[in-house]
Amino acid sequence: MTVLREAYAALAAAVSALGDDDAWAPTGCTGWAVRDLVWHLHADAVRGLVAAHTPTEEPVDRDAVSYWRAWGSDPEADERSRRLTRVEAGLHDFAALRERYLETSAAAARAVDTLPPDHVVATQGHALRAHDLASTLAVEATLHHVDLVAHLDPEPGSARDAFAPTAAGLAEARRVVEALLGRTLEGWSDRRVALVGTGRAEPSAAERQDLGDSAVPVFS
Repeated sequence: MTVLREAYAALAAAVSALGDDDAWAPTGCTGWAVRDLVWHLHADAVRGLVAAHTPTEEPVDRDAVSYWRAWGSDPEADERSRRLTRVEAGLHDFAALRERYLETSAAAARAVDTLPPDHVVATQGHALRAHDLASTLAVEATLHHVDLVAHLDPEPGSARDAFAPTAAGLAEARRVVEALLGRTLEGWSDRRVALVGTGRAEPSAAERQDLGDSAVPVFS
């Protein structure tokens, strides 16, 4: 729960600093501008808020790792979702879109934080414990935080560099990636495991050799 609180707070700080001039900047998500990604982040915060208020007695069928295994199983549905996100984001003034995200993400973080860790909730057709829900939300927020700032200011040490994703969020992303790979990546930083493991960076020659037969990305 702490990882989620921190990841959402850091992402909210980054989004709060964005203005109209940033709204059409590209992101690390191919084909999406900042405004598109912020709308997607809003949708994920809605997922968290709804899940926090949807208890279920169904048996648990996903955890923080297995939740991601179905990624990419329906490319056509993924493509429709990407297009719909662009259309919906374009309907809103960026300031209104930004405030809607900030309000919803704060509510989602508070709602999930109040749940007992082993409380079972329903989301996206699955049942999982609250602490696993928190992990999925924190991992997605952390990775999209990287995407959000990818092209806004490339200079390390600049003002925007203060709005980096949290170390705890990157560590959780690493935990999930390594669990999906079924191995640890010794000598890799948390950030590098997260980026390469989710297709946000190409592995170097040395990293490719280290990966061996392991296929990446494990999800994106």
